[in-house]
Amino acid sequence: MSGDASTGTAPAHRSAPGRSTPHVARPVGRPDPVLVPRQRDRADSARLQLLVAVGTDKHPFDRLVSWLEEWHVEAADHVGLIVQHGHTRAPEVPGAVPFLGHDALQRAMAGADLVVCHGGPATILEARRHGHLPIVVPRDPFLGEHVDDHQQLFARRLGAAGMVALCESREELRDTLAAGLADPARFAVAADAAASDAQQAAVARVGQIVDELVAAAARRRRWWRVRARSARGEETDR
Repeated sequence: MSGDASTGTAPAHRSAPGRSTPHVARPVGRPDPVLVPRQRDRADSARLQLLVAVGTDKHPFDRLVSWLEEWHVEAADHVGLIVQHGHTRAPEVPGAVPFLGHDALQRAMAGADLVVCHGGPATILEARRHGHLPIVVPRDPFLGEHVDDHQQLFARRLGAAGMVALCESREELRDTLAAGLADPARFAVAADAAASDAQQAAVARVGQIVDELVAAAARRRRWWRVRARSARGEETDR
């Protein structure tokens, strides 16, 4: 079983244990329901649960990890963490794991109060399916976090549509997390099944288009490199 480069899933033998799955409300009669976690009893856990997922892209995302470490120094007493850090260095916080198997990731999303993730379309889609307004920090290609700017463009489009809480700076992330700790309900997606189905379909389609464009760009780069090497060889032979 192969991993998913956007969601951060990995084969089961690489999974990290998640918390127990809470009851999930499901719209009756729908084959592909929107998953909306039931509010947990605060008597069972006084701390909010935060899931951070950076996917499995080979590029490190040290910027997000560093911001998270700085923020956690002040918030440690109020937050329980699961941090899926992928190929990024392990953050110095509890709950850090490189990858999560599919089932473990689903449990983590279902049990989280807040979700922070990179700008991967599949990760965003999964977070919303579990009833979250994801807090999204898109990867920046100029910092070596991705091959191009498609995450930034995608996340900004969704941010303008109110489908994600977009954070592109340390200050924006800190302010958004503070708002989430104060009122996590602000980061819950309304259980409007009909509207959500349309939104999920739109997100999935845009994600597919982005993936196709990235793949096409990679093919063009390889073609130009081959052409350039061929041209240099012809000049040498003359």
